[in-house]
Amino acid sequence: MTRSRQAAPPREDVLAAAMEMIAERGLEKLTMAALGREVGMSSGHLLYYFRSKDELLLRTLEWSEGRLGAERGRLLSRDAPARDRLDAYVDLYVPGGHRDPHWTLWLEVWNRSQNADDDARDRQAAIEGAWHRDLVALLAEGASRGEFRPVDADRFAARLRALLDGFSIHVAIGLRGTDREQVLRHVREFLDDALGDPARANG
Repeated sequence: MTRSRQAAPPREDVLAAAMEMIAERGLEKLTMAALGREVGMSSGHLLYYFRSKDELLLRTLEWSEGRLGAERGRLLSRDAPARDRLDAYVDLYVPGGHRDPHWTLWLEVWNRSQNADDDARDRQAAIEGAWHRDLVALLAEGASRGEFRPVDADRFAARLRALLDGFSIHVAIGLRGTDREQVLRHVREFLDDALGDPARANG
């Protein structure tokens, strides 16, 4: 049921509706006209708020990342071994499966960033930076407590995130022979080799 055109919905409601459309119908169905029908606004009204579809997509990504960031913060602040929290970070990072809406959105924003202005690139970098900083802090904490082998946390985080990005793209696009559970096993084996196997350490 669409909203009344008498009053525009809060911007967060528009972003939530955009994300829901991506999840249910795919990114190709997300047009200004279709989103306008969903939230009871004209496409012209949406363009007034967002200026372009590129801006709408980036705002939606920022909104989705805000929610993921809150969940990441909750997981990483738990009273649990560093490796358990690292596994939770990886689990949150890797897409849920083929056409995962958050990763579908990321891939589209990355694709459009070839022609993006500096402001859009800076905002994308800010999202990436939040993931990176949290991972660096966790790696440093685990090493300082003797739970991980000593590593250069910043360099290791950059390499691990590159690994996660590559695997995640394969999962999100549905590459044959690469599913979420396989990816999680690969990453955990890599972390065992690089940082130490917690099963052996506790055995």
